[in-house]
This record gives sequence, structure tokens and C-alpha cells, in this order.
Amino acid sequence: MLIYLRVLKESFNFAINALKNNKLRTFLSLVGVTIGIFSIIAVLAAVDSLKQEIEGSISSLDNSTIYLGRFSFGPTDVPIWKREQFPDVTYEEYQYLKRTVPDLYAATYTLNVQSETIKYEDKSVGNVEIGAVTDEYYEIEALQIATGRFYNESESASGAPVVVMGDEIANSLFGSSQAAIGKKVRLYGQKFTVIGVLKKEGSGLFGGSKDTAVFLPVNMVRKIFGDNNKNLFPFIIIKPEKGVDQAEFVALLTQKLRMARGLKSGEIDNFFVNELQGFSDFIDNITGQMNIIGLIISGFSLLVGGFGIANIMFVSVKERTSLIGIQKSLGAKNRFILLQFLFEAVILAIIGGLIGLVLVFIVSLIASQFTGDFQFILSPWNMFIGTAISAAIGLISGILPAISASRLDPVEAIRTGM
Repeated sequence: MLIYLRVLKESFNFAINALKNNKLRTFLSLVGVTIGIFSIIAVLAAVDSLKQEIEGSISSLDNSTIYLGRFSFGPTDVPIWKREQFPDVTYEEYQYLKRTVPDLYAATYTLNVQSETIKYEDKSVGNVEIGAVTDEYYEIEALQIATGRFYNESESASGAPVVVMGDEIANSLFGSSQAAIGKKVRLYGQKFTVIGVLKKEGSGLFGGSKDTAVFLPVNMVRKIFGDNNKNLFPFIIIKPEKGVDQAEFVALLTQKLRMARGLKSGEIDNFFVNELQGFSDFIDNITGQMNIIGLIISGFSLLVGGFGIANIMFVSVKERTSLIGIQKSLGAKNRFILLQFLFEAVILAIIGGLIGLVLVFIVSLIASQFTGDFQFILSPWNMFIGTAISAAIGLISGILPAISASRLDPVEAIRTGM
């Protein structure tokens, strides 16, 4: 054990001396490793950060949540011309499914409408996201109320002129969430009473969040736009009871909607059943592919870095040929010489890798300052991967120089060195 510690210490000293005595040569050799490790860890960190942000954006929803509509959340074999013929899901179908589907915990009917400007006296806030939903959206989305309440089933069904708003909207119009309750705001040219304000959520992945949104009873929006407006994109969001077999529930749900639409056996579904779990798997697949592509691209930089390490080690063997001969003439075994140069190559590569990690850390800190709530993550696991890859590159790059050094004849080595 002591012999290995001694070899490691001597190799470390040789590596440091190589850095000191041949600064430019060593720097150029390590640039490739540094850039390669920087590229790999930057890709892994960016993908991990993106994945965490996406998961955080949908964390309020259960993986069992299902979206029914004429749009698919992922790839589909149905051609575009066929999808364009699919009808929208209707409020009546939503009511039918609520009545007939067993083991249904909650269901909501939503309309995706364009952003609007909301006004209160002489104040106004533009580009406000409108959430036109039924009352059970509150339970499915697990919304949190800071003050007031969400509208109830009666208000939802009748299309009452009430509104629940995000924290940022309330503060912009009234100065605080408490001051918003009971106030009358104008939207779509009509007056709405503020009955609730949501807790502050923070920015989402693409800059938007419920802080800049307001929620209205969907039937109120239906009164304004009508049911035949092609600019609206309705969805039925369904959450089954806990413990229910998801596959059986989806099959039954599909059967019920097919019956409601009078689809015959052999006809394809003219709607999509989007499972949130399937969407999560799709995101995992995309991020996995991004990781692979990034690693392949970064691998070219590491290849250059490996050649650089190999080059500096061959030069190091040539410069220390006489010293190798003296060591072997004094009894040093081939294994000792081999490990000495391998350790030196690994140490040089790790130094380059650590520089790359430091650069990633600095860049992630700077980038996080310009991306708001989106934070770049440099996880301990990614740091370990960077260090391990550096060591592997050093080991692979140093094998041939180390073998050539260990096989030198001591007499010839001393004569050549002289």
C-alpha cells in the first residue's frame, strides 16, 4: 500500500512540475480536456435544470390526471388532415362523463382563450392569462388561496360574474391581496366581483404562472364567446380516484366517450386521451435524447483533449528517459514505472476536468441571474461524472506512454538520456 502512495505522490509532483516548467505546452494540452468536460457537464446541468423546471411546473398535478380533447400532447400516428376533422369536446360531454364514469374523483371543463386586459378604475393590467374553468379545477390543480375563496359549483354552473386572480394581478390593481376582495373589475366589457386571490407561485418555465392569471366560471366565458367559436380550445380534465387501475379507467373513459359520440366498431377515436404520466415519459424521452446528443458532441472535444494528454505524456517519457533508466537500474520494477506515468496522466486530466467544472459553476451562476426563477443546477452527481470522465480520459490517454516507459531497457535508457 505504501508503494502505491509513494508512486501517487511522485506522480503528483511530476504533474505539477510539468505544469510549472512547461506552462504553455501543458495549457494547450489541457484545453481539450477542459473544454470537453465543460461541454459535457454544461449539457447535463442544462438538461437536468430543464427537466426539474418542467416537473416543477406540473408537480401540482397528479400523474394519473387525464386530458381529453382533439389535440395530442405527444407524437401520434393519426395524420394531420384527420386530426383537423376531430370535433371539440363539449360541455355536455363533460357533464355526461361526470355522471356515468365510475371511480372519478374530479372533472373540469376548460376553455383556452386569449389573454386579455383587466381594469379597475384608472388602473389596468395587460396580457392577463384567462383561466375559464369549472369549479373542480380547484381540486385537480391543487390551487392554494391566499385570501377569499374559489367559486363554488352553483356559481360555476350559472356562470356567475365572479373572478379569482393571481397574486401579481391583485397587487398591481389593489396593492395587496386583502384589498382585492369584493372589488369590481372590468373584463370583456363586463364587471366581475373579486372573490379570491391565489398564493404567490413564482415564474414558470416559460415566464408565465398563475400569479399573472385570473380564473372565471367557464359558463360565463361560454356566454361571451358562444360554443361554436373556433378560436377556443376546450379540454376535459379528469382525475380518477386513488388506487384505481389507470389502464382500466382510461379504457372505460374511452368507451363512454365513443358511445356518447356514436362511434361504431372499427372507427378510430376522434379524440385524444392524454395521460399526464405519458407526457412525463415523453419529457423523459426528450431529455434523454438531448443528453445523448450533447454527450456525442462533447465527446469530440474530449477526444482532442485525450490526444493532448497522450502527447504531453510521450514528451514527458522522452524527457525523463535517463531518469527512468536510473530508476530501473536501482531496482524499480516495470509496474512502478507504469503506475507512475499512469497516475501522472490521470492527475493532469483531473486538473483539466476540475477547471472545466469550475467554469460550468461560474457560468451557471451568471446564467441564473438572467433567467429569473429558472435555476441552473450543478448537482454533485454531475460533478462526480465530470471527475470520473476526466480520470478515465487520463487513464486511456496515458496507457501507451506508460507502457512504452515501463518497457525501456535501463542501459539503453541511460545512454539515450545522456
